[in-house]
Amino acid sequence: MRLKMYSLAVCCALGCAGNRGLVENAGPAPVGAPGRANLDVAIESPWKSNLALNQRSSMIASPKRNRTRLSVHAPQSVVEANSPETSPIQPVGHELETSAAALQEGQLTINGKTYRVQLIEEGTKNEGAVTLAGGADLRPIEELAPLPGPIAEGSRPLERTPQPCPLPHHRDDVITMNLPTALSMVGGQHPAVGFAQWRVQEAYARLEQANVLWLPSIQPGLSFHKHDGNYQASDGTIVDVNRNSFQYGLGAGATGAGTTPRPGIVAQFELADAIFQPDVARKTAWARGHAANGVMNEQLLIVSLAYLELLDAEQDLRIVEESLARTATLSKLTGDYAVTGQGLQADADRLQTEMRLVENRLASARERADVASARLAQALSIDGCQRIVPLDPTVIPIELVSCELDKGCLIGTGLSNRPELKEAQALVSAAWEEYRRQKYSPFIPSVLLGLSTGGFGGGLGNTLGNVDDRYDFDAMLTWEVRNLGFGEGAARRQSEAQIQQAKFEKVRVLDQIAREVSEAHSQVIHRSARIGITEQAVRSAEDSYRLNLSRIRDGQGLPLEVLQSVRALEDARRAYLVSIIEYNEAQFRLQWALGWPVDVAMASMPSCPPVLEPEFLNR
Repeated sequence: MRLKMYSLAVCCALGCAGNRGLVENAGPAPVGAPGRANLDVAIESPWKSNLALNQRSSMIASPKRNRTRLSVHAPQSVVEANSPETSPIQPVGHELETSAAALQEGQLTINGKTYRVQLIEEGTKNEGAVTLAGGADLRPIEELAPLPGPIAEGSRPLERTPQPCPLPHHRDDVITMNLPTALSMVGGQHPAVGFAQWRVQEAYARLEQANVLWLPSIQPGLSFHKHDGNYQASDGTIVDVNRNSFQYGLGAGATGAGTTPRPGIVAQFELADAIFQPDVARKTAWARGHAANGVMNEQLLIVSLAYLELLDAEQDLRIVEESLARTATLSKLTGDYAVTGQGLQADADRLQTEMRLVENRLASARERADVASARLAQALSIDGCQRIVPLDPTVIPIELVSCELDKGCLIGTGLSNRPELKEAQALVSAAWEEYRRQKYSPFIPSVLLGLSTGGFGGGLGNTLGNVDDRYDFDAMLTWEVRNLGFGEGAARRQSEAQIQQAKFEKVRVLDQIAREVSEAHSQVIHRSARIGITEQAVRSAEDSYRLNLSRIRDGQGLPLEVLQSVRALEDARRAYLVSIIEYNEAQFRLQWALGWPVDVAMASMPSCPPVLEPEFLNR
């Protein structure tokens, strides 16, 4: 007579999600002591082996009870068919003693097997959980990594699977943000943006300085002069003179009959600078302003790409963690097959090897997430010691620019909007104004205007008297032809060369913008097609995984046969994730290549994506 074996587990001994329906609520629990929950579970296993209660599972009990009693027994008909003389399955009862302060998480041992017990708030249910009598939840074992505990007698010990690091959302050294928040942090305090903005301030200060070259300067002063000894008079005779002189007011330094050497109000400038320099400074300031806009747009793009890299790393970490849980389940089942003689020990070793490889990928994924967090911190110029965790629960395609727009039209838009091209155009104009200044400077004079007024006096010996008012006015125009004209020719050739350099730089920027728009547009089109392809790959991989689990559940194969489906599902999900991330990157690059800041497009986006994501991303 074939015996029916019963086991308390989330799935059947094969650990597949398809067996969740075999866990049934046995109906209303009998009235017991206060705070006692009675549980009836019946699961049929296709194996002719004593593997009852050999699976680890998780039970989440009610937080309102200080004591929980878990009674596990087979239905009455099963108990009659499996008497103590013929079956090892016996009703068992165990007490879980916990205090009110410790009702959070613990372990429960039944027949030498370890189970995880965790309390949740009433009304909080995990998707896919089975509700048991008394309000407890059992999560499928496929969603949990095994707990360390006693190994069934005769089975080969398995190493504990490393638990995925919990998301540190509630630690003090963690910053949570979404993309709009990250973009809003790019401002004048950022080093790159702040440097560019202060260069604009410097350029406009030079413009103000050029605009006031016409205005005189004020030089008030005080001077004292004393001479004792020989002095040559205007008629050529040498006389011994002991004298002193004193001046105060606007101007200083007057002695004898000469004019005041330092006028009190003086205007001294090259008229060519006063005429042409304001235009040069103005167009240079325009160029600096466009350059600052370009730096801001580029920094927003850098932050957007860094955030996508972090989001990609976090989602990839989730995928590998789930693959590790699936592989751990298969490894446990393969080991059980090997113990009962229905499978090979070589298969169990093969699964152990695969477990180590998945753990290696998991370690790499965690490293990549930490590195991506550090890079985003650098892009935002914030403390790199704090780990950044994205708030987005998943990744969805973002459409900023329609793929249906004509490439030529987009290139025209980029050429008219990009601040880098406007900067190059302004620099060409500034170089042209500098050339005009060098061309006309030999014909434009330099100007010197001086006015001095104040008190002046002096006397012989040490006497100082006869102090009275004094006025001096000076006007001077001079022309300069530098280095017999050769210097003028060299200056003009230099400025002409600067014009040509600016023109070729402008052409280079034109070609670069056209290439960036064309490249980003092509990436958007082809990466959009990749999303559909990889989405179908994920669906087919899920179907393959589900069908293989169904076969194992029906006893038609070995757990090792599911390994290829697990790996294919992981690869397909990672390929789908990469295709969406790269598509979004192409959208951001196209938005930037067209000359629009990324934050304008993101301002209207929700902080968390709506329910548009494919459901298999959260499985």
